[in-house]
Amino acid sequence: MPQLLEWLGYVASLIVLLSLLMSSVKRLRWINLGGSLLFAVYGFAIGALPVGFMNAGIVIINIYYLYQMYSKKDYFKLLPIKDTIYYNHFMNSHITDMRSFMNVEDHLEDEKYEKIFILRNTVPAGVVVGIAKDKKTFEILIDYVTPAYRDFKIGKFLYEEQNNYFLSHGYSSLITKPGNIKHQKYLKRMGFENKGNTYFVKQIG
Repeated sequence: MPQLLEWLGYVASLIVLLSLLMSSVKRLRWINLGGSLLFAVYGFAIGALPVGFMNAGIVIINIYYLYQMYSKKDYFKLLPIKDTIYYNHFMNSHITDMRSFMNVEDHLEDEKYEKIFILRNTVPAGVVVGIAKDKKTFEILIDYVTPAYRDFKIGKFLYEEQNNYFLSHGYSSLITKPGNIKHQKYLKRMGFENKGNTYFVKQIG
């Protein structure tokens, strides 16, 4: 039994450590909640009451903030980009992370590409860059969300609630290249279908 409790302490420590590596605040809270809960059990089991009570307190704090996150209403807005100064700064700041998910072409600052910031509570949390493939098809070259906001809410806003944005420009379908496995899973979740490993396609009208 003492050896089992010791392993419980190691596992709890590892989970708490892993939680601090999460870029998503929501994921950090969930994983930290699990680690703190195990640490509380460990503390009470070995009679270390300060450890048990402190981690029980951390569990309550995590639950409180998770409740706030899930109950809070977010406000989203598409903001077409006219001034590319901040756009260039945003791209330069996140280009390495972007390229870990998808191929990013050079010279996307060119005016022929349509660029849109996705604001979440007035914060530029994501960016979409694309170009008309033909009169009915819009090709998305970049669909990127910053790490802190990767909970699929922005994707659902863009591809479910904002279909009229694309329809109003005459587009009836969206296409994009696959990217890596994670990006492909995201695209499928957003309603895109794999068409021959060349493009993922979503019909919107």
